Amino acid sequence: MAALLAAVGPYRPRHAPLDSTFHVLARAIAHQQLHGKAAESILRRLEARFAGRFPSAAEVIQLADAELRATGFSFAKIAAIKDLARKSLDGTVPEPRALASLPDSEIIERLTQVRGIGRWTVEMLLIFELARPDVLPVDDFGVRNGFRLAYGMRKAPTPRALARYGERWSPYRSVAAWYLWRAVELARTGALPAPPVRTRLPRVRRASRRALRPRRADPTPPGPAHSRNPR
Repeated sequence: MAALLAAVGPYRPRHAPLDSTFHVLARAIAHQQLHGKAAESILRRLEARFAGRFPSAAEVIQLADAELRATGFSFAKIAAIKDLARKSLDGTVPEPRALASLPDSEIIERLTQVRGIGRWTVEMLLIFELARPDVLPVDDFGVRNGFRLAYGMRKAPTPRALARYGERWSPYRSVAAWYLWRAVELARTGALPAPPVRTRLPRVRRASRRALRPRRADPTPPGPAHSRNPR
């Protein structure tokens, strides 16, 4: 990791202020399983129905499914965005000020109650909108591939193994994730420094496996191309 830090330079993520939890998660739902341009076209058609602005949760609830379908949302995404709207109105999904006061674990527990919202989506919100410093998205392909490249491994680690190894980076695991994303970028340009030795990950014992049971996943598991570029 030290060689990677030296090659990349100072930690400089781009955080986007969170103006509406509903808007951020609705956009995440729109992007699932779609190319970014296609998703943005759907969102523009939705906004066009509201004079160019993104509708509120209350306004989405009032839309007929046929109206949402006409913008390009699939039936599954209509169900998800309607569920998000309902849970935003009943307080399950807090607005930014209330959200900022909650610990990471409670934010994940609350937001993953929404249909179509999995842990990875919430982790991206924690890192990039809420600037939480200790989030390691172990299900993210880019993070695991970056670890493989930076540490000279033949295969990417499993999420469980990476979670165990990443404990040593706490309380700055978001920083580690950012550098692992950068490792993938450096590898593409041939600028990634060679690791000094190949890393061996610790075995995950049975007790740890119970503690690290599979989390609720997003409908689209993260892959090399995300709906958003890790900043």
